[in-house]
Amino acid sequence: MDRRGTRRSGRIGGLLGGVLLVGGALLVLRPVWADPPSAGAASSSGSSVAAAPAESPPSLREAPRPLPAAEAGIGRLIPDAACRDSQGRTVRLTELVAGSPWTVLAFTNATCPLCRKYAPVLARLEKEYAPRGVAFVFVNPTQKDKPDDVPFAGRYLLDTPGKLRAALGATSTTEVFVLDQRRTLRYRGAVDDQYGLGYALESPRQRYLAAALDELLAGRSPTVAATTAPGCVLEKEEAASAPTVPLTYHARIERIIQVHCLECHRQGGVAPFSLETYDDVAAHRGMIRRVVMEGRMPPWLAAPPPAGQPSPFLNDRRLPEADRRDLLAWLASDRPQGDPADAPLPLRFASGWTIGQPDVIYQLPQPIAVKAEGTMPYQNVFIDTEFEEDRWVQALEVQPTAREVVHHVLVFTLPPGSRRIVGGETTGFFAAYVPGNNKLIYPPGYAKKLPKKAVLRFQIHYTPNGKPTTDQTRLGLIFAKEKPRYEVQVAAIANLGFRIPPGAENHEVSARLPVPFDVRLLALFPHAHLRGKAARYELRTPDGTVTTLLHVPRYDFNWQLEYRFAQPVAVPRGSTLIYRAWYDNSANNPANPDPTRTVRWGEQTYDEMHLGYVEYVVDGLAGRMALLQGGLGGNPGGPPPADVRFPPEGVPIPERFQRLFQRFDTNGDKRIDPKEFEQLPPFLQNGVLEYLRANPPPAPPDKKD
Repeated sequence: MDRRGTRRSGRIGGLLGGVLLVGGALLVLRPVWADPPSAGAASSSGSSVAAAPAESPPSLREAPRPLPAAEAGIGRLIPDAACRDSQGRTVRLTELVAGSPWTVLAFTNATCPLCRKYAPVLARLEKEYAPRGVAFVFVNPTQKDKPDDVPFAGRYLLDTPGKLRAALGATSTTEVFVLDQRRTLRYRGAVDDQYGLGYALESPRQRYLAAALDELLAGRSPTVAATTAPGCVLEKEEAASAPTVPLTYHARIERIIQVHCLECHRQGGVAPFSLETYDDVAAHRGMIRRVVMEGRMPPWLAAPPPAGQPSPFLNDRRLPEADRRDLLAWLASDRPQGDPADAPLPLRFASGWTIGQPDVIYQLPQPIAVKAEGTMPYQNVFIDTEFEEDRWVQALEVQPTAREVVHHVLVFTLPPGSRRIVGGETTGFFAAYVPGNNKLIYPPGYAKKLPKKAVLRFQIHYTPNGKPTTDQTRLGLIFAKEKPRYEVQVAAIANLGFRIPPGAENHEVSARLPVPFDVRLLALFPHAHLRGKAARYELRTPDGTVTTLLHVPRYDFNWQLEYRFAQPVAVPRGSTLIYRAWYDNSANNPANPDPTRTVRWGEQTYDEMHLGYVEYVVDGLAGRMALLQGGLGGNPGGPPPADVRFPPEGVPIPERFQRLFQRFDTNGDKRIDPKEFEQLPPFLQNGVLEYLRANPPPAPPDKKD
């Protein structure tokens, strides 16, 4: 439907919302502001971030859980603690890490049951990775002598005073740490998930340590850089205290900049200036101080979790409070450089693909000319794939060659030989590039399907910037080695029929997605244009409990971020997912192209969109069968919600939409009655509901005795 098709007709015309199956997924500010009135109101759960839908007793089983890297201290300098080895010699951490590019410090002992189970696993990993330049050092935090039967070849340390434990911040007897030669922490957490508290598996599903080492050896940061490590609890010894790290550029600030800034602020990055050197940071200190204090950088738009609770999002970009405090204090001081020996190793950024070398690359066959001024219609380019069987995609990356003029790229999969341009942002995209996100790497056991001989349709939105150029976008794919346990799906909760009045400062638009089978949510991705102000995802479970999964109190069109859960969120059958967004169409919005205009759905940035993407997987036969029928959004949406009064005689179907509704109008009366409504897919239901909320039917007359 084009923009004109969304014009209000006096019936249900132009008020079509959408919740459609999407066959792909989208990838990867410290919020210090208050919620805007109405736009930031909390749900009935009172929570502003993801939480369990209902209270349940703590499980007696505990497996490793991925953690946000920054919260776990990834990238920090580990103090140069001293420890005694099994020969009675005192060694310092600097000495332990100096001889190898990567050093694994693995905690262990002879009394913890999980340590005993992991001893042969660690011995095999030591043997496997030693030829590749990885040293293993084993740390016993509870015994004063080395046990006789340890299977390890590496150095064995006895840390009963707890100084090394304090320096690393170790919390359990099974935790492992990976350091580089400058004592920078690059991974911490579990070896794998084969053993935990109260369970054991025949083989691990996630090999966290091995995966981290493989990525580090390949020159990439680990996809999962931190996890919990179930084991016997280690408490901090009162007498143990780690050496302090000086608040200097080389020891502290340079690592903060590396972790939180250099992804963009480097030579060849998308940011306007580099922060790779001391002089760079000092020269931009005023702007750095401002954006950090205001919560603009690093870019992260989700509301913070309640005090004392960890972030539910694995890719949380917020500055930890200690990093924020130290960075601002250093910027306000005389900015000492410190000892160059404390400096971290320089980060290496791939000049090509950040996911690693793709198995296959699809590039636009010809460059597309982008003019200097004005606007450009969406460009659609079709590329045939030649695989004779379905392929499973483990990682993907979209790379424009002229990023400065590319607003977004969506890649759709179409049937063999097809050249149809079907739907838009709410249908079937397979891969994407948007500001802040261009890649996706799935863990083992998860992948997306590339159907055999599929056609890839590239939809590209260019925004001229005053200088003519050309672009030849490409897509890189890495295939899984075997069929995954879970096929990743994405649904879009959308409303195509909204009307934002001129001058409206806080206009709310909502849409819903019924969940007819059990699913687990992996990630959320809210999308709007320049009038977007705030967004919120809610989960309503069958018992009526409403939980806020994600609250974005200050949406920013320039940073369309993915919010990936550290732990998948279980959504039971019979639940409803609700996506709400608020829009500022007033003159107070400096980004507003025209506050005097009524705004509807449209592709250009001067139009608007209401899209809340949901990435998910299903469990069980019922869920897999539902995927064959279209997954979330492809099944009948069920009865209307209780807050909408549905006229018993039905809702008239405008002439231009009668073909769309024809197969659901079972009695042929050109109306949608309550029974027919139940069989509508959610994207059509949302259009009817939007109309009924805007034009409620009169209440039935009171019955007289």
